[in-house]
Amino acid sequence: MNGRWRPFTSDPGHDPERRLLGRARRRLTVQVAGAISVVLALVGVLVLCFMAHQQSSSARRELAAAAERANVAQPPPCVWLYEQRGGTVRASPGAPAALPVHAELDRVGRGGQPQVTQAELAGRTYLIRTQRRGDAVVQAAMDLRYQAAERSRLLRTLAAAEIAGLLAAVLVGQVISRRAIAPLGEALARQRRFAADVSHELRTPLTRLSTRAQLLARRMRGGTDPILLIDEVDQLVTGSRQLGEVVEDLLRSAQHKELRRPFGPVDVAALAAETAEAESARAQARGVSIEVRCEGAADHVVRGVESALRRVVSALLDNALGHTSPGGHIWVTLSSDADVVRLTVRDDGVGFDPADAERLFTRFVGGGYGLGLALVREVVDGHHGTITADGRPGAGAVFVVRLPADTTGPPPRPEPEPARSPRRDPLPG
Repeated sequence: MNGRWRPFTSDPGHDPERRLLGRARRRLTVQVAGAISVVLALVGVLVLCFMAHQQSSSARRELAAAAERANVAQPPPCVWLYEQRGGTVRASPGAPAALPVHAELDRVGRGGQPQVTQAELAGRTYLIRTQRRGDAVVQAAMDLRYQAAERSRLLRTLAAAEIAGLLAAVLVGQVISRRAIAPLGEALARQRRFAADVSHELRTPLTRLSTRAQLLARRMRGGTDPILLIDEVDQLVTGSRQLGEVVEDLLRSAQHKELRRPFGPVDVAALAAETAEAESARAQARGVSIEVRCEGAADHVVRGVESALRRVVSALLDNALGHTSPGGHIWVTLSSDADVVRLTVRDDGVGFDPADAERLFTRFVGGGYGLGLALVREVVDGHHGTITADGRPGAGAVFVVRLPADTTGPPPRPEPEPARSPRRDPLPG
């Protein structure tokens, strides 16, 4: 594995954002599943209570009808009749031996009102109605075990439905939680992506400014005439202005605005020369030489956003500097055809495996070089251009950016600055 491509792996167990989203998703799943399960349980309880009420009402109606009109010898199904007349009790065929309840017969026989009771006799539960019918006292009894069996079957059915409903509720909860958490995950991913973009975009200009500032401080301490350092100070001012442009572009990007500023003519050759000059201090500190060459007499002008294209050149030079050993060389070449401007950045550094060329432009997906080249491709794509990479391990790398040429003419040349006075301006108080 060479130094230009390094695999990137993300362990979800060590990602706090993924753990946070996972906890939120699980919590929401439990809440949704719990709410659905509670609703199902309440429905089951209501059904069971309604069935018990209906059974009780139906049993009371059947007993009332049997006690009023049924023949003792031929009672309705599941009902037994007992008739007490003159101290003699006559029972339906097959009537339980534990019945009748003589106390109820005697009470009603003494002129009491009809009585409906529930009694436990010989291990069974009976609903009993006792009332007068003519000159006799009739007692109708119904065995409630059949109703209990029906309730038991219903209860088992409801329990099975509750379990199935709970499983379904968990699945539904997972689907709902995933859809509900997805926007949060996307927002966190955008936030992380923006933070990574900001850190990478600012790293190169800040490093460049820091290197030049350190070099300027060292020269001033060495007694160099300040007049000779004016160019270095100008480079610091220019670098600070360009850093401000990067920050402004990033802020516009965070507000989801389209491209930063309107397209206009941009001289790529001038950008390359300017960027190479800005990197000269860092290149000198690393022992690397940078050479800018323009092939042909044509202008190397494209339509685009100057600050964005400057970041393309800067990122490619930064990439080359980072992978070129001391004593190495970097060549920046500009060439043009009728409709295409080519920017080629070549180095004799560590290189890379040609099979990994496309992965160099991937944002940490399955392995990639990093953010720099991914951001370069985004800018180039936004300018309707292309970027390709080629290289060999130990034999350097070549990056070629192709952009549509501007046919409206070269951009206006900046006016030359007036000659500087040799006097030293006082520092502001």
